[in-house]
Amino acid sequence: MRIPRPRSQQLIALFCAGLLSVAAWADTPPARVSGNGGVTATDFSAPYSAFASPESLVRFQQMIVENRSAPGLGSPIEVSRAYYERINADRVERMKKLYPVKIAAQTIGGVPTDVVEPAAGIGGDSHERVLINLHGGGFLWGAHSGGLVESIPIASLGKIKVVSVDYRQGPEYVFPTASDDVEAVYRALLKHYKAKNIGIYGCSAGGFLTAESVARFISKHLPVPGAIGTFCASLVALDGDSVYTAPPLNGDAVPKHPIQLTDLPYFKGASPTDPQVLPGVSPQLLAKFPPTLLISGTRDFSMSSVIRSHALLTQAGVDADLHVWDGMWHSFFSDPELPESKDAYNVIVKFFARHLGH
Repeated sequence: MRIPRPRSQQLIALFCAGLLSVAAWADTPPARVSGNGGVTATDFSAPYSAFASPESLVRFQQMIVENRSAPGLGSPIEVSRAYYERINADRVERMKKLYPVKIAAQTIGGVPTDVVEPAAGIGGDSHERVLINLHGGGFLWGAHSGGLVESIPIASLGKIKVVSVDYRQGPEYVFPTASDDVEAVYRALLKHYKAKNIGIYGCSAGGFLTAESVARFISKHLPVPGAIGTFCASLVALDGDSVYTAPPLNGDAVPKHPIQLTDLPYFKGASPTDPQVLPGVSPQLLAKFPPTLLISGTRDFSMSSVIRSHALLTQAGVDADLHVWDGMWHSFFSDPELPESKDAYNVIVKFFARHLGH
């Protein structure tokens, strides 16, 4: 029979264990901290997250290898679009097997779109509801296949129609042409759906564009949608800890000058202080935003931006939900087989089901 130790002995044991834990770090050179709080570590390593799934570890290792062949931001646009088209087209085929849907090309408000509906038919209250998807891709690529990657699981699981917008992008077009296209589609859908029954969501560039579109609607005195989702990007600049910590956690070098939204060809001549570009600069504007879902991962370079966006929305009195998956990278839910992706799909579907129509 084990005799419990007195409380004082338990505390001493815990204290000693803590000292041993600290001692384990004794041989690691301390990081250098500058006067402005900057940290430089000479010997840094981090294991893959213990909270992430085994499937995501396999995918993470594959992704590290694949990313080494990815074209850089300055590559010819035809090369970049072809590269990401191959990746997204493969994902679409995998998704169709997991999430049966019907897909039709349709022009709405003069703008080309892909309309995605569940193969088994739209269900329940969703007959009166619709979602607009704004695809990612740096405002450079992602049309069609990239939008389908973001639309297929949500349409199938949510039993709802999703309209993925093929908005105009750089370098051929510049701000605010994408917002013009989203407004045109939104106005057309308002003829058939109540604003409270329309949801808008997007990932990365699509997350930014979702926030920009709501800012545009407010400036045009249009009714705001019932709810929105800004994933992997939101309504403030790409800044904060994650733009420096995420790259090395994904096998890349720490950037000296992280890319900003206005560095992208689409935003040539645009100002980061314009609330139509980054709505987070205007608390008065944010106060008029609808319920917002924000999603990121701890290895996503935009995580800090998403977290800051959530804080600003909350301060403005907006009903804002934030979900962050440990160990996950930028747009992780584009790979449909991951348990984390399935969790994200369910979060998205339930969020819009809860808010649309109310």
